[in-house]
Amino acid sequence: MNAIDIIRRKRDGYELSREEIFALVEGISSNQIPDYQLSAWAMAVYFNSMNIRETTDLTMAMAASGDVMDLSAIAGIKVDKHSTGGVGDKTTLVVMPLVAAAGVPVAKMSGRGLGHTGGTIDKFESIPGFQVEREHQQFIDQVNRIKAAIVSQTGNLVPADKRLYALRDVTATIDSIPLIASSIMSKKIACGAQGIVLDVKTGEGAFMQDLTGARNLARAMVDIGKEAGREVAALITDMSQPLGNAVGNSLEVIEAIDTLKGHGPEDLTSLSVEIAAYMVLIGRQAKSIEEARKTVRDILLSGRGLEKFQAIIEAQGGRIDLQEKHYGLGQAPQLIEVKADQTGYLQKMNALYIGRAAMLLGAGREKIGDKIDYKVGIKLLHKPGDRIQKGETLAVMHGAGKNLTEAEQLIKDSIQWSNEPVKKTDLIIETIL
Repeated sequence: MNAIDIIRRKRDGYELSREEIFALVEGISSNQIPDYQLSAWAMAVYFNSMNIRETTDLTMAMAASGDVMDLSAIAGIKVDKHSTGGVGDKTTLVVMPLVAAAGVPVAKMSGRGLGHTGGTIDKFESIPGFQVEREHQQFIDQVNRIKAAIVSQTGNLVPADKRLYALRDVTATIDSIPLIASSIMSKKIACGAQGIVLDVKTGEGAFMQDLTGARNLARAMVDIGKEAGREVAALITDMSQPLGNAVGNSLEVIEAIDTLKGHGPEDLTSLSVEIAAYMVLIGRQAKSIEEARKTVRDILLSGRGLEKFQAIIEAQGGRIDLQEKHYGLGQAPQLIEVKADQTGYLQKMNALYIGRAAMLLGAGREKIGDKIDYKVGIKLLHKPGDRIQKGETLAVMHGAGKNLTEAEQLIKDSIQWSNEPVKKTDLIIETIL
């Protein structure tokens, strides 16, 4: 099958057959299709799009291009979650133990962070001794034993997407819904889950900054899941401001533990409960979403979620001490208060600026391979809607002598002020099933 013919057909607006798409992905994986032809095809898709059947075929072909996790030895309906990325998003640390405590197996593969968005694996690695590399049988046995395990993504997971994404990044074809949706869903399907709950974020700190784009992406991923025989639910959530109060790896783990203790931030708690509830529903441990929410809240309030979190940490070699002030996690050597320059209502806090400030402090990577400092980050003391007096502390930087002035300025620049009271916006904007 000729790559030029495939490019021409998509350029001219025709629907590609399953055979053409699988041949294309085989050519991507084997490097038989050169970069310039693959770039031309991506541009044709950017302008002419793909229908749901084409997008699903692309997803399944890419999922099969590398390692595929076989989770058949795990009892029960395996359910996963995915966030499109944000600032302060530590929901996996809360959701995974809540869902596991409800009896739904969570066999999770996650990645490291890049840019202003944090990575789940980085957060777990900030826990002393925690091992994110496990043999396959160890991984399976742990999920069967305690219903949850998390490991870092393998190097050969969806290699076709890695090559395609790298080319999209340098050819201005990133912003294509079919290509974004197939990229995300191919990884989730290769990870072996039967059910998937998606947290599609929108706002300044999100990949999809406008609501229409986030809605289209969520719809596409849910439809791909259905076509591929998976059960999928998508929540569209606000990322115009950071989630929770902590940004930075150790700080976020501490906040997740606080949440599992029942006294975490309201926004983090409510979103975690909602994501967990849909996972419990898909995992057939509740008959309705209302029953699933009640189940998850009961687990949270009873402390069973915290117990399950401890079990996951211990099973993977980690050490936390719930009696210590910071649970045994590392602390940055410097605490610097960021003061308000004026009196007024906090109207908006740009999540992108906060994420970049945390990255400047050393909490994130500018490029793959950069070393991060697990201890540094930002603790926010106020949310939009709060009234603040001049000189009051807005945030506390947890630093290690790196870029403190620049980070402080970014935190201040993130804030929009109002002289009038500000109505708080809804965190969960929409649910797509």
